[in-house]
Amino acid sequence: MAVVTYKKLIEVFEQILSDTGFSETESELCAKIFANSTADGYHSHGVNRFGEFLKTITDGHVQLGIKPERELALGSFERWNGKLGAGPLNADFCTKRAIELAKESGMGCVALQNGSHWMRGGSYGWQAAEAGCIALCFTNTSPNMPSWGAKEANTGNNPLIVAVPREGGHIVLDMALSQFSYGKMWNLSMNGKELPFEGGYNAEGELTTDPKAILDSKRLLPTGYWKGSGLSILVDLLVTLLSSGKSTAKIGEMEAEYGLSQVFICFDAKQMNSDGRHKELVDEIIHHVTNAAPEKEGGTIEYPGSQTRKRRAKHMKEGIPINDEVWDKLLARV
Repeated sequence: MAVVTYKKLIEVFEQILSDTGFSETESELCAKIFANSTADGYHSHGVNRFGEFLKTITDGHVQLGIKPERELALGSFERWNGKLGAGPLNADFCTKRAIELAKESGMGCVALQNGSHWMRGGSYGWQAAEAGCIALCFTNTSPNMPSWGAKEANTGNNPLIVAVPREGGHIVLDMALSQFSYGKMWNLSMNGKELPFEGGYNAEGELTTDPKAILDSKRLLPTGYWKGSGLSILVDLLVTLLSSGKSTAKIGEMEAEYGLSQVFICFDAKQMNSDGRHKELVDEIIHHVTNAAPEKEGGTIEYPGSQTRKRRAKHMKEGIPINDEVWDKLLARV
């Protein structure tokens, strides 16, 4: 396992992105998004996904040098066309625009059609929280999960992000609507590990903890069984209607996953409550959750985002562990 500094990782990403055709500003931003995901411990949507991201460009599914265009403005709601630009850059743009609208009117909603995979959705939750905004972001995907009761993939595991700013550390939930995300299963499969709980079905229709068998069958369990399945369908409906873009069904008709629909919603926390009241309410809930008796002696009660901060602090101090094969392939591009 290679151990790489955050600075070195940024340098390598920037060089490769620049060589691929990204501008200097785009390379810096995109490199930071991928490096932050890796430093936070989400290699599946960071360094491990970088090669696949580049392939979407060389295959012609993602276009370089593209800027989103606004197609509709209704007060604090805007619809933009991503024109198949790089997913992380479009998502960063939409988050910034939603933040601007929230600062102007208390809340802002930006819907994006013709987007691309935004990589780690949590990046935009953290971005909004850093700007002092409460945020909800969601996206559809290609059909990669059976709806409840179906035998074949007919819905997406449509990721959902919810973020709340907090002085003592932001609270950020980043979850796919499958019991385990594809990224988590790819990571475990790469390292020859099993899932801690059954996460889907194998080719024989049996529940299994083998991530590779589930990846091969595409029969993931929805989060919360029928509840996650229902939420997945509603997320697809929301992003498709608000963006007037492609649904999971239409994305599934294409040769690859692109042209996604996404929504970014922000609320300016300062306009919702005074700083003191915001802190009081957030702390009340977090303290109530974390002060519960742990199931195991010496254990701790975590909340969304708390472990992410711990991993980042550790990796910034000690370096980021990266699979040797992944790192060697990356260096070969420099």
